[in-house]
Amino acid sequence: MRSPWEGPARVLDGKATAAAMKAELKERVDRLRAVGVVPGLGTILVGEDPGSVAYVAGKHRDCSQIGAQSIRVDLPAHATQDRVEAAIDRLNADPACTGYIVQLPLPRGIDTNAVLERIDPAKDADGLHPMNLGRLVLRGSGPIDSPLPCTPRAVIELVERHGINLAGKNVCVVGRGVTVGRSIGLMLMRKEVNATVDVCHTGTIDLADHVSRADVVVAAAGCAGIITPRMVAPGAVVLDVGVSRVRDEQGRARLLGDVADGVDEVAAWLSPNPGGVGPMTRALLVTNVVEAAERQAGLSVR
Repeated sequence: MRSPWEGPARVLDGKATAAAMKAELKERVDRLRAVGVVPGLGTILVGEDPGSVAYVAGKHRDCSQIGAQSIRVDLPAHATQDRVEAAIDRLNADPACTGYIVQLPLPRGIDTNAVLERIDPAKDADGLHPMNLGRLVLRGSGPIDSPLPCTPRAVIELVERHGINLAGKNVCVVGRGVTVGRSIGLMLMRKEVNATVDVCHTGTIDLADHVSRADVVVAAAGCAGIITPRMVAPGAVVLDVGVSRVRDEQGRARLLGDVADGVDEVAAWLSPNPGGVGPMTRALLVTNVVEAAERQAGLSVR
């Protein structure tokens, strides 16, 4: 039985944690540079979605801060499938590019699955290539030998770096998207983490019942305010991963998370949104790139 908890929740501070990680990554990049290897992150951005533009810019700032190179490919929203795939082929062949991402979502008319499958699995900085996801399914434990999905890895890293042990915990994941929901379940069940996972989605009959029994809630549905205070068990750890863009009465766009106001009075720990998992996802993206460079250089991967 859980101990009684009275809020407010402590903050799972993604900004501070990501900053600490980037300081560690800079040391690893310095070690790579000493043996003549410079990690390089590439990005392919199609269109001018404001959120995507800002996110890609942040990734290149991260590279600058840790001493890695960055390669930016920006294509117009009307770019054809062939043009996007040609950009992928160039980065696959570019020795200066250690790893790269194609920023999602892509404009209508672009086959996202075909794009992801064209990425060289060894350069898949997002960990979303079918081969790498397949390796995640097969690998129940052991050392990291291929890229892991960034946002699920960010969630686990954020929790563990705040001293929270996930072993034996009941984790309720809300959402089954490929970016978070489907892959985080596999990562949480790895022996190194050893959590018990319950994945909920639009077919779940009683979402509140599932959430109420969880020690840890990962809200990744992309549905504003879906996790309410009444659903959360006192003392639970809650991570707000979902993002929804809504418009107010004046027509201005606002970004809202999946966690409703008031959950901070019930939970023991809560990640803010923004400022929680988002900065960590970017930090884990550059981590994947640094690890790929370490594998290439024959150095141990942490």
